[in-house]
Amino acid sequence: MLVQIDQRGSLNLPVKIRKSLGLEKGSSFELEIIDGGDIVLHPVEIHRTIRLSEQGLDKLKEARQSGIGKLPDWLLNQMN
Repeated sequence: MLVQIDQRGSLNLPVKIRKSLGLEKGSSFELEIIDGGDIVLHPVEIHRTIRLSEQGLDKLKEARQSGIGKLPDWLLNQMN
């Protein structure tokens, strides 16, 4: 499939490819240049780091133990 770089240096992925890979606006990629000059894009998830006060952490732990709602796994990992 042929794609072109525009005047801003952006590369547009066709809708068919974005949909088949579940990519959305704002998706992030790790770019790798391999031997021979080939370019490989690896989709990555970026999770912003948040810092909570002890009081905030206590409230989250209480909510988790009460069974109300589900916290994302990445946040649970930071709490443990």
